[in-house]
Amino acid sequence: MIRCVKTTFRTSKTDLERLFACNRISAEIWNRCLILAKNYSLEHEGKWIGQTELQAALKNQFPLHSQSVQSVCHKYLFARDGAKQAQKQGLPVKYPYKNKTHFNTKWVDQAFKMEGNTISLSMGTQHGKRQPPIRITVSSIPNARIKEIELVYDRGLKVSLSYDDGKKVTENNGNQVVGVDLGEIHSIAATTTANRSIMITGRKARSIHRLRNKKLAEVQKLMSKCKQGSRQWKKYNRAKMYILSKSERQLNDAIHKTTRQFVTWCIENEVKEIVLGQVEGVQRHTKKKNHQSVNQKLSNWSFGKIQKQLAYKMEPYGTPVKTIDESYTSQQCPCCGRRKKTSARIYNCTCGYEEHRDIHGSKGILSKYLYGDIRYLGKSESMRYLRIA
Repeated sequence: MIRCVKTTFRTSKTDLERLFACNRISAEIWNRCLILAKNYSLEHEGKWIGQTELQAALKNQFPLHSQSVQSVCHKYLFARDGAKQAQKQGLPVKYPYKNKTHFNTKWVDQAFKMEGNTISLSMGTQHGKRQPPIRITVSSIPNARIKEIELVYDRGLKVSLSYDDGKKVTENNGNQVVGVDLGEIHSIAATTTANRSIMITGRKARSIHRLRNKKLAEVQKLMSKCKQGSRQWKKYNRAKMYILSKSERQLNDAIHKTTRQFVTWCIENEVKEIVLGQVEGVQRHTKKKNHQSVNQKLSNWSFGKIQKQLAYKMEPYGTPVKTIDESYTSQQCPCCGRRKKTSARIYNCTCGYEEHRDIHGSKGILSKYLYGDIRYLGKSESMRYLRIA
């Protein structure tokens, strides 16, 4: 399976400056892709530029390895095709149009060489001469064949190493399907076909977001009183970047712990398939009178990161993660079919049905996936409630 590790490195001051320049050049390539795609569409009556034409137009234009230039082209084409698919699903996603000042540079296949912990990153030609390679030294390298190296920025330049760990996906002999309802208060609420349920609180992630928003508001208020670009304004801007960086690390840690606990629970309960409610676009359907407060809560909701981490962590166990439309799964009663919105933590219906709101939603998702509609699946035989330390 393909795995990825992000790590720091050591290099000379000159090569470090060249690495920063690489990401600036990659941004120029991206911006050039936008121009070429627009001009091609105008000249060919709305037709899209293909991979062959795009790569040919960029050949020998930039002082980077040819495969590094091609990787930027591939990312542009992937973003364009992804936007098209999203628009087909009715999502208001725009095609790539923004210019960039920095863009991750990638070296693949023959674009790098490794000698122990030292990596030589090949560069392109400039003024007809092959540029000397950039040499970096990594503290530890996975004991596997490195397939790709990407230069990323995370509180400093780092390299992301993609490699094949040689492991195969284990055969999943489980017999349980689990429906998962992602939420803000409870990050994960899930129920299996054997009526075993779990809830993992998301209050820690919410508190991180709330503190971040409070601190950012204080700093931005101070910045608004300064002249943009002044020494004091730059000081506040550095403080703002520090707050964002720290909260991002804390949030990633909370999401990692949440998904790890859920994966462990899935293994214990012999889960063979995970079904998530598709919550993409929920923010666009909020009422205008509550738009500001509700919008802030929903924008802080990290359901996309949770979904990606679950898919990544369940892959070695051969457990696919699927998504379905979760319309009315939290509102409709599975017994009588009545629909109502509830603000209480317990969902009560006039017919006598009663269940925790988030577990009720997870059962609705599971029923909708198994039977195509919302049915009563019975009471939960066991319930586990977990907190993030």
